[in-house]
Amino acid sequence: MAEALLLLAAVLANFAGMAWLALAMEAHWEQVRGSTARLRAGTAATMRLAAVVAIATASVLCLRADHPTVAVLVWIMTLTGAAVTVALALAWRPAVLAPMVAWVRR
Repeated sequence: MAEALLLLAAVLANFAGMAWLALAMEAHWEQVRGSTARLRAGTAATMRLAAVVAIATASVLCLRADHPTVAVLVWIMTLTGAAVTVALALAWRPAVLAPMVAWVRR
């Protein structure tokens, strides 16, 4: 049970990391926040840093849940799944990712 919760947290951390990494780009930012919203350099840097921390946290969570040889594979698979999920969300419903940047003022 504890392993399942660690893996769920790793999946969520990878998703958050990939979402922040995508939203740190001007084109994706405009998709989610609207064409009039401008991405500030400080906001982009903060999101990139948050993405690195989230993805690194996911790797640690995977290592805590499984044996290292399996954990690396699980981490890569969840990272890939998160990237595909974020890409599909940006393609079909970019507003779904708006809560990931709710902390940024308009």
